[in-house]
Amino acid sequence: MRTVEASTDRTAHRLAAGDHGRPVYLDCNATTPIEPAVLAEVMHYLSEEYGNAGSRTHTYGQTAKERVQQARTEVAAVVGAQPEEVIFTSGATESNNLAILGLAAHGERTGRRHIISTQIEHKAVLEPLEALGARGFDITLLPPIAGGWVEAEAVRAALRPDTLLVSVMAANNETGVIQPIDEIASTLDGHGAFFHVDAAQTFGKVIEPLHSRRIDLISASGHKLYAPKGVGALVARRRGFTRPPLTPLMHGGGQERGLRPGTLPVALIAGLGTAARLALQQHEQRTAHNEALKREAVEALGSLGASFNGDPDRTLPNAINFSMPEIDSEAAIVALRDIVALSNGSACTAQTYKPSHVLMAAGYSDERVSGAIRLSWCHLTEEVPWPRIAERLRHLAV
Repeated sequence: MRTVEASTDRTAHRLAAGDHGRPVYLDCNATTPIEPAVLAEVMHYLSEEYGNAGSRTHTYGQTAKERVQQARTEVAAVVGAQPEEVIFTSGATESNNLAILGLAAHGERTGRRHIISTQIEHKAVLEPLEALGARGFDITLLPPIAGGWVEAEAVRAALRPDTLLVSVMAANNETGVIQPIDEIASTLDGHGAFFHVDAAQTFGKVIEPLHSRRIDLISASGHKLYAPKGVGALVARRRGFTRPPLTPLMHGGGQERGLRPGTLPVALIAGLGTAARLALQQHEQRTAHNEALKREAVEALGSLGASFNGDPDRTLPNAINFSMPEIDSEAAIVALRDIVALSNGSACTAQTYKPSHVLMAAGYSDERVSGAIRLSWCHLTEEVPWPRIAERLRHLAV
């Protein structure tokens, strides 16, 4: 079976570092560049091994089926799951919908209609929860503390006998604050509620917390892990021999154990598998690289009097969210656009120009929220011109 080893192709590194006159890309929480070895794998299964994994009568189909199974094993290994517990989807948004809406029928049958989540979740969680609220479910959304995370004790206090689901993201996409998933998992011991984690920002990056067997459902996206857009996974762990009682949202074909019908995108799945394997192999090196860039960022921005939105000691190694006194984020983005590509929040809500619901929930002032800027990088980011960024912001504040 074919595998592709990690590539040292410098083209991808140069693009990530901002060569060819383009700004340095610092929006990796929105989407990551594709790892060169992942791109090679995807192209191989697009151009040479293009069989349908559902075709059982010839070698093309068998090769495709074997590669999908290998990818299932590679994805499962990231969170210590079994290959048969991996369901391939189009990304974390679909995985979140399947995890949340897919439990609705079970909740209605059993009379368990209470769901606990947080005010800082991605819209791909909040909007399915709104849909369940319209169906009569009781939704409790917990606020974060000032540092940007929801405490496990708050989850414990909100639990009820009829709680069906607890859904808490692994790390916030806007602030980068890592949530206490392991503590929440321990809090749920002895309670029958299902535990769902939207791990779009941490899958393959923060390893240990997602290994907890108390987490029933884990959502992941390929394009946050140096794989293509359009592919992701939902890990649905068994309790003993029992699978989570999910009901499919679509019907037709019976693929993915009947939970996600449709022809499998073998090339994208192969890319996700390779990305997952490399994430495990290179985790320590990638983390060290990202932490070094973060130290530089904190030093440069701290010298300007920046306020960090979310405790920097609890944020991802590759992300930071900050506000500058008397500087509007839109003005800063325009002023920096020739140096770096950055954002002021989630890409999924960037077109609405609404204040960040994440920062508002943390209790920040309107001025601080309107000035918030998110920077996020990755192991393919070679260098960041922090002094130039700081100087440009300093002039903007004058």
